[in-house]
Amino acid sequence: MIETLYADAYQASVQKVIANRQAIGAAFPQVVLEETGLYNRETVSYWTGGFWGGLLWLAYRASGEKSLFELACEIERIQDSALEEFTKLHHDVGFMWIPTAVFHHKMTGCLQSEIRGLKAAAILASRFHLNGRYLRAWNEEQRPDSSGLVIVDSLMNVPLLYWASKVTGDPGFRQIAEAHTDTVLKNFVREDFTVPHIMKFDSESGRVIGPVQGQGKSEDSAWSRGQAWAIYGFAAGYRETGKTVYLDAACRIAQRFYERLPEDRIPWWDFCAEGNERYAKDSSAACVAASGMLELAELLKEKKDKDKFKGWAKKILRNLITGYACFDNKNQGIITCGTVNYVKKRFINVPIIYGDFYFIEALGKLNGEVGVF
Repeated sequence: MIETLYADAYQASVQKVIANRQAIGAAFPQVVLEETGLYNRETVSYWTGGFWGGLLWLAYRASGEKSLFELACEIERIQDSALEEFTKLHHDVGFMWIPTAVFHHKMTGCLQSEIRGLKAAAILASRFHLNGRYLRAWNEEQRPDSSGLVIVDSLMNVPLLYWASKVTGDPGFRQIAEAHTDTVLKNFVREDFTVPHIMKFDSESGRVIGPVQGQGKSEDSAWSRGQAWAIYGFAAGYRETGKTVYLDAACRIAQRFYERLPEDRIPWWDFCAEGNERYAKDSSAACVAASGMLELAELLKEKKDKDKFKGWAKKILRNLITGYACFDNKNQGIITCGTVNYVKKRFINVPIIYGDFYFIEALGKLNGEVGVF
Protein backbone atom coordinates (compact mmCIF):
# COMPACT_ATOMS: atom_id res chain seq x y z
CA MET A 1 0.00 0.00 0.00
CA ILE A 2 2.78 2.41 0.94
CA GLU A 3 4.78 1.57 -2.21
CA THR A 4 1.71 2.33 -4.31
CA LEU A 5 1.50 5.72 -2.61
CA TYR A 6 4.95 6.69 -3.90
CA ALA A 7 4.39 5.26 -7.37
CA ASP A 8 1.08 7.09 -7.72
CA ALA A 9 2.63 10.34 -6.50
CA TYR A 10 5.48 9.95 -9.01
CA GLN A 11 3.07 9.50 -11.90
CA ALA A 12 0.81 12.32 -10.70
CA SER A 13 3.81 14.66 -10.43
CA VAL A 14 5.01 13.77 -13.92
CA GLN A 15 1.52 14.36 -15.29
CA LYS A 16 1.40 17.76 -13.62
CA VAL A 17 4.68 18.75 -15.27
CA ILE A 18 3.18 17.67 -18.59
CA ALA A 19 0.04 19.69 -17.84
CA ASN A 20 2.15 22.75 -16.93
CA ARG A 21 4.33 22.47 -20.02
CA GLN A 22 2.30 24.74 -22.26
CA ALA A 23 1.27 27.23 -19.58
CA ILE A 24 4.79 27.81 -18.25
CA GLY A 25 6.60 27.33 -21.54
CA ALA A 26 10.21 28.37 -22.07
CA ALA A 27 10.49 30.37 -18.86
CA PHE A 28 12.48 30.44 -15.63
CA PRO A 29 10.06 30.24 -12.69
CA GLN A 30 10.95 30.25 -9.00
CA VAL A 31 7.81 30.44 -6.83
CA VAL A 32 4.03 30.21 -7.14
CA LEU A 33 2.42 33.58 -6.44
CA GLU A 34 -0.38 33.37 -3.87
CA GLU A 35 -2.60 35.86 -5.70
CA THR A 36 -2.60 33.94 -8.99
CA GLY A 37 -1.62 30.36 -8.20
CA LEU A 38 0.84 30.60 -11.09
CA TYR A 39 4.61 30.36 -11.15
CA ASN A 40 6.40 33.70 -11.46
CA ARG A 41 9.04 34.49 -14.05
CA GLU A 42 12.68 35.22 -13.27
CA THR A 43 15.49 36.26 -15.60
CA VAL A 44 17.58 33.70 -17.44
CA SER A 45 20.55 34.51 -15.18
CA TYR A 46 18.71 33.92 -11.90
CA TRP A 47 20.12 31.05 -9.82
CA THR A 48 16.96 28.91 -9.99
CA GLY A 49 17.02 28.97 -13.78
CA GLY A 50 17.84 25.28 -14.16
CA PHE A 51 15.01 23.73 -12.20
CA TRP A 52 12.05 24.07 -14.59
CA GLY A 53 14.20 22.70 -17.39
CA GLY A 54 15.31 19.97 -14.98
CA LEU A 55 11.70 19.11 -14.18
CA LEU A 56 11.03 18.76 -17.90
CA TRP A 57 13.97 16.36 -18.24
CA LEU A 58 12.82 14.34 -15.23
CA ALA A 59 9.31 14.10 -16.64
CA TYR A 60 10.66 13.23 -20.09
CA ARG A 61 12.76 10.42 -18.63
CA ALA A 62 9.70 9.05 -16.86
CA SER A 63 7.20 9.45 -19.70
CA GLY A 64 9.01 9.66 -23.04
CA GLU A 65 6.75 12.60 -23.95
CA LYS A 66 8.46 14.25 -26.93
CA SER A 67 7.06 17.72 -26.25
CA LEU A 68 8.91 17.79 -22.92
CA PHE A 69 12.20 17.01 -24.69
CA GLU A 70 11.62 19.80 -27.20
CA LEU A 71 10.78 22.40 -24.56
CA ALA A 72 13.74 21.39 -22.38
CA CYS A 73 16.06 21.82 -25.37
CA GLU A 74 14.55 25.25 -26.09
CA ILE A 75 15.16 26.35 -22.50
CA GLU A 76 18.74 25.13 -22.73
CA ARG A 77 19.29 27.23 -25.85
CA ILE A 78 17.85 30.31 -24.14
CA GLN A 79 20.26 29.76 -21.25
CA ASP A 80 23.10 30.38 -23.70
CA SER A 81 22.43 34.10 -23.33
CA ALA A 82 23.35 33.88 -19.64
CA LEU A 83 26.65 32.21 -20.53
CA GLU A 84 27.32 34.91 -23.11
CA GLU A 85 26.46 37.75 -20.71
CA PHE A 86 28.71 36.05 -18.14
CA THR A 87 28.90 38.85 -15.55
CA LYS A 88 25.74 37.86 -13.65
CA LEU A 89 26.83 34.26 -13.11
CA HIS A 90 28.41 33.05 -9.88
CA HIS A 91 28.72 29.93 -7.69
CA ASP A 92 25.20 28.75 -8.62
CA VAL A 93 26.07 27.76 -12.18
CA GLY A 94 25.81 24.15 -10.99
CA PHE A 95 22.17 24.64 -10.04
CA MET A 96 21.61 26.24 -13.45
CA TRP A 97 23.32 23.73 -15.76
CA ILE A 98 23.44 20.39 -13.92
CA PRO A 99 19.65 19.84 -14.26
CA THR A 100 19.64 21.09 -17.87
CA ALA A 101 22.71 20.73 -20.10
CA VAL A 102 24.58 18.20 -17.96
CA PHE A 103 21.51 16.02 -17.40
CA HIS A 104 20.77 16.23 -21.13
CA HIS A 105 24.34 15.21 -21.95
CA LYS A 106 24.21 12.27 -19.55
CA MET A 107 20.98 11.02 -21.13
CA THR A 108 21.76 11.54 -24.81
CA GLY A 109 25.44 12.41 -25.23
CA CYS A 110 24.51 15.72 -26.88
CA LEU A 111 27.75 17.51 -27.80
CA GLN A 112 26.29 21.02 -27.57
CA SER A 113 25.00 20.26 -24.08
CA GLU A 114 28.47 19.03 -23.11
CA ILE A 115 29.97 22.31 -24.32
CA ARG A 116 27.44 24.31 -22.30
CA GLY A 117 28.16 22.30 -19.19
CA LEU A 118 31.91 22.72 -19.62
CA LYS A 119 31.55 26.49 -20.02
CA ALA A 120 29.59 26.58 -16.76
CA ALA A 121 32.21 24.40 -15.06
CA ALA A 122 34.98 26.74 -16.21
CA ILE A 123 33.10 29.67 -14.68
CA LEU A 124 32.73 27.82 -11.39
CA ALA A 125 36.38 26.75 -11.34
CA SER A 126 37.45 30.36 -11.94
CA ARG A 127 35.94 31.30 -8.57
CA PHE A 128 38.43 29.18 -6.65
CA HIS A 129 40.44 31.08 -4.03
CA LEU A 130 43.96 29.65 -3.94
CA ASN A 131 44.89 30.67 -0.39
CA GLY A 132 41.54 29.79 1.18
CA ARG A 133 40.90 26.72 -1.00
CA TYR A 134 37.24 27.62 -1.47
CA LEU A 135 34.78 28.69 -4.16
CA ARG A 136 33.63 32.24 -3.60
CA ALA A 137 29.88 32.83 -3.31
CA TRP A 138 27.97 35.51 -5.23
CA ASN A 139 29.16 38.71 -6.87
CA GLU A 140 28.86 42.24 -5.51
CA GLU A 141 25.63 42.63 -7.50
CA GLN A 142 23.90 39.86 -5.54
CA ARG A 143 25.40 40.67 -2.14
CA PRO A 144 27.62 43.66 -1.37
CA ASP A 145 30.94 42.74 0.23
CA SER A 146 30.61 39.16 -0.99
CA SER A 147 34.37 38.79 -1.27
CA GLY A 148 35.44 36.03 1.10
CA LEU A 149 31.98 34.55 1.55
CA VAL A 150 31.33 30.82 1.17
CA ILE A 151 27.90 29.21 1.47
CA VAL A 152 26.83 25.68 2.25
CA ASP A 153 24.66 25.60 -0.90
CA SER A 154 27.93 25.44 -2.85
CA LEU A 155 28.22 21.73 -2.08
CA MET A 156 25.38 21.14 -4.55
CA ASN A 157 27.23 22.99 -7.30
CA VAL A 158 30.57 21.17 -7.12
CA PRO A 159 29.20 18.00 -8.82
CA LEU A 160 29.46 20.11 -11.98
CA LEU A 161 33.24 20.04 -11.54
CA TYR A 162 33.37 16.28 -10.99
CA TRP A 163 31.39 15.78 -14.19
CA ALA A 164 33.67 18.15 -16.11
CA SER A 165 36.73 16.26 -14.88
CA LYS A 166 35.31 12.97 -16.16
CA VAL A 167 34.31 14.42 -19.52
CA THR A 168 37.59 16.22 -20.19
CA GLY A 169 40.00 13.91 -18.39
CA ASP A 170 41.34 17.00 -16.61
CA PRO A 171 41.88 16.28 -12.89
CA GLY A 172 42.01 20.01 -12.13
CA PHE A 173 38.22 20.30 -11.97
CA ARG A 174 38.03 17.41 -9.50
CA GLN A 175 40.88 18.79 -7.42
CA ILE A 176 39.11 22.13 -7.03
CA ALA A 177 35.89 20.36 -6.05
CA GLU A 178 37.68 18.27 -3.43
CA ALA A 179 39.64 21.19 -2.02
CA HIS A 180 36.46 23.24 -1.65
CA THR A 181 34.55 20.37 -0.03
CA ASP A 182 37.43 19.82 2.39
CA THR A 183 37.25 23.50 3.35
CA VAL A 184 33.50 23.34 3.94
CA LEU A 185 33.88 20.15 5.97
CA LYS A 186 36.58 21.70 8.16
CA ASN A 187 34.93 25.06 8.75
CA PHE A 188 31.16 24.56 8.51
CA VAL A 189 30.34 21.34 10.35
CA ARG A 190 29.75 22.05 14.04
CA GLU A 191 30.19 19.68 16.95
CA ASP A 192 26.43 19.05 17.01
CA PHE A 193 26.47 18.25 13.25
CA THR A 194 24.58 21.31 12.13
CA VAL A 195 25.94 23.85 9.64
CA PRO A 196 25.62 27.62 9.16
CA HIS A 197 24.50 29.12 5.88
CA ILE A 198 27.50 31.43 5.32
CA MET A 199 31.12 31.46 6.43
CA LYS A 200 33.37 34.51 6.05
CA PHE A 201 37.03 34.18 5.04
CA ASP A 202 39.69 36.84 4.68
CA SER A 203 39.67 37.58 0.97
CA GLU A 204 43.46 37.97 0.82
CA SER A 205 44.92 35.38 3.18
CA GLY A 206 42.04 32.91 3.00
CA ARG A 207 41.94 32.67 6.81
CA VAL A 208 38.54 31.77 8.22
CA ILE A 209 36.89 34.63 10.13
CA GLY A 210 33.59 33.09 11.21
CA PRO A 211 29.92 32.50 10.40
CA VAL A 212 27.67 35.23 9.03
CA GLN A 213 23.89 35.29 9.17
CA GLY A 214 22.28 34.45 5.87
CA GLN A 215 18.86 32.88 5.49
CA GLY A 216 18.96 31.31 8.93
CA LYS A 217 17.63 32.84 12.14
CA SER A 218 21.17 33.72 13.21
CA GLU A 219 24.75 32.87 12.37
CA ASP A 220 24.58 30.14 15.03
CA SER A 221 21.23 28.62 14.04
CA ALA A 222 20.37 25.69 11.77
CA TRP A 223 18.64 26.92 8.62
CA SER A 224 16.77 23.84 7.48
CA ARG A 225 17.49 24.03 3.76
CA GLY A 226 21.16 24.57 4.53
CA GLN A 227 21.21 21.32 6.48
CA ALA A 228 19.57 19.59 3.51
CA TRP A 229 22.13 21.00 1.06
CA ALA A 230 24.88 19.66 3.32
CA ILE A 231 23.34 16.17 3.50
CA TYR A 232 23.04 15.82 -0.26
CA GLY A 233 26.24 17.73 -1.05
CA PHE A 234 28.52 15.67 1.19
CA ALA A 235 26.84 12.47 -0.06
CA ALA A 236 27.61 13.52 -3.63
CA GLY A 237 31.18 14.32 -2.60
CA TYR A 238 31.62 10.81 -1.22
CA ARG A 239 30.09 9.27 -4.33
CA GLU A 240 32.62 11.08 -6.53
CA THR A 241 35.74 10.70 -4.36
CA GLY A 242 35.26 7.76 -2.00
CA LYS A 243 36.43 9.96 0.90
CA THR A 244 34.73 8.48 3.95
CA VAL A 245 34.94 11.75 5.90
CA TYR A 246 32.33 13.14 3.50
CA LEU A 247 30.10 10.11 3.99
CA ASP A 248 30.39 10.36 7.76
CA ALA A 249 29.49 14.06 7.70
CA ALA A 250 26.48 13.46 5.46
CA CYS A 251 25.19 10.65 7.68
CA ARG A 252 25.62 12.60 10.91
CA ILE A 253 24.02 15.77 9.54
CA ALA A 254 21.15 13.67 8.16
CA GLN A 255 20.60 12.01 11.53
CA ARG A 256 20.61 15.38 13.30
CA PHE A 257 18.17 16.72 10.70
CA TYR A 258 15.75 13.83 11.07
CA GLU A 259 15.85 13.74 14.87
CA ARG A 260 14.87 17.42 15.08
CA LEU A 261 11.91 17.25 12.71
CA PRO A 262 8.47 18.11 14.08
CA GLU A 263 5.72 15.52 14.22
CA ASP A 264 4.74 15.89 10.56
CA ARG A 265 8.39 15.37 9.45
CA ILE A 266 8.47 18.67 7.53
CA PRO A 267 10.90 21.20 9.04
CA TRP A 268 10.32 24.79 9.92
CA TRP A 269 12.43 27.24 7.93
CA ASP A 270 15.01 27.05 10.73
CA PHE A 271 15.35 24.34 13.36
CA CYS A 272 15.92 27.10 15.94
CA ALA A 273 12.64 28.85 15.09
CA GLU A 274 10.42 29.48 18.11
CA GLY A 275 6.82 30.46 18.81
CA ASN A 276 5.15 32.32 15.96
CA GLU A 277 8.23 31.85 13.77
CA ARG A 278 7.20 28.24 13.38
CA TYR A 279 4.25 29.06 11.14
CA ALA A 280 6.76 29.15 8.28
CA LYS A 281 7.60 25.69 7.01
CA ASP A 282 10.15 24.81 4.37
CA SER A 283 8.95 21.82 2.43
CA SER A 284 11.77 22.34 -0.07
CA ALA A 285 14.26 21.46 2.67
CA ALA A 286 12.32 18.23 3.23
CA CYS A 287 12.45 17.42 -0.50
CA VAL A 288 16.20 18.05 -0.75
CA ALA A 289 16.92 16.10 2.44
CA ALA A 290 14.80 13.13 1.33
CA SER A 291 16.63 12.95 -1.99
CA GLY A 292 19.96 13.26 -0.18
CA MET A 293 19.04 10.47 2.25
CA LEU A 294 18.13 8.22 -0.68
CA GLU A 295 21.54 9.01 -2.16
CA LEU A 296 23.10 7.90 1.14
CA ALA A 297 21.02 4.72 1.16
CA GLU A 298 22.44 3.88 -2.25
CA LEU A 299 26.02 4.58 -1.20
CA LEU A 300 26.15 2.87 2.20
CA LYS A 301 27.30 -0.75 2.35
CA GLU A 302 25.55 -2.14 5.44
CA LYS A 303 21.91 -3.12 4.95
CA LYS A 304 20.84 -1.70 8.30
CA ASP A 305 22.32 1.67 7.37
CA LYS A 306 20.75 1.57 3.92
CA ASP A 307 17.38 0.72 5.44
CA LYS A 308 17.64 3.48 8.04
CA PHE A 309 18.22 6.33 5.61
CA LYS A 310 15.81 4.99 3.01
CA GLY A 311 13.19 4.61 5.74
CA TRP A 312 13.68 8.19 6.90
CA ALA A 313 13.43 9.48 3.33
CA LYS A 314 10.23 7.53 2.74
CA LYS A 315 8.63 8.87 5.92
CA ILE A 316 9.40 12.42 4.85
CA LEU A 317 8.10 11.77 1.33
CA ARG A 318 4.97 10.09 2.64
CA ASN A 319 4.12 13.16 4.70
CA LEU A 320 4.87 15.45 1.78
CA ILE A 321 2.50 13.40 -0.37
CA THR A 322 -0.31 13.22 2.16
CA GLY A 323 -0.01 16.70 3.65
CA TYR A 324 1.69 19.05 1.21
CA ALA A 325 1.27 17.80 -2.36
CA CYS A 326 -1.04 19.46 -4.87
CA PHE A 327 -1.61 17.22 -7.87
CA ASP A 328 -4.65 19.09 -9.22
CA ASN A 329 -4.80 22.44 -11.02
CA LYS A 330 -5.44 24.67 -8.00
CA ASN A 331 -1.96 26.06 -8.53
CA GLN A 332 0.98 25.25 -10.77
CA GLY A 333 3.21 24.02 -7.96
CA ILE A 334 3.40 20.44 -6.73
CA ILE A 335 4.65 20.83 -3.15
CA THR A 336 3.18 23.61 -1.02
CA CYS A 337 4.64 25.43 2.00
CA GLY A 338 8.17 26.16 0.91
CA THR A 339 9.93 29.23 2.27
CA VAL A 340 12.48 31.11 0.20
CA ASN A 341 13.73 33.59 2.80
CA TYR A 342 11.94 34.06 6.13
CA VAL A 343 14.48 36.62 7.37
CA LYS A 344 13.65 38.97 4.49
CA LYS A 345 9.98 37.87 4.47
CA ARG A 346 10.26 36.70 0.87
CA PHE A 347 7.85 34.02 -0.35
CA ILE A 348 6.75 32.18 2.80
CA ASN A 349 4.72 28.94 2.67
CA VAL A 350 4.46 28.76 -1.12
CA PRO A 351 5.41 26.17 -3.75
CA ILE A 352 9.02 26.60 -4.90
CA ILE A 353 10.42 25.22 -8.15
CA TYR A 354 13.40 23.47 -6.54
CA GLY A 355 11.09 21.84 -3.99
CA ASP A 356 9.11 20.36 -6.88
CA PHE A 357 12.34 19.29 -8.60
CA TYR A 358 13.87 17.44 -5.66
CA PHE A 359 10.50 15.89 -4.78
CA ILE A 360 10.23 14.29 -8.22
CA GLU A 361 13.92 13.40 -8.22
CA ALA A 362 13.47 11.59 -4.88
CA LEU A 363 10.39 9.71 -6.09
CA GLY A 364 12.33 8.75 -9.20
CA LYS A 365 15.08 7.28 -7.02
CA LEU A 366 12.49 5.13 -5.26
CA ASN A 367 11.48 4.01 -8.75
CA GLY A 368 15.05 2.92 -9.53
CA GLU A 369 16.21 6.03 -11.38
CA VAL A 370 19.59 7.65 -10.72
CA GLY A 371 19.78 11.14 -9.27
CA VAL A 372 20.54 14.25 -11.27
CA PHE A 373 23.09 15.77 -8.90
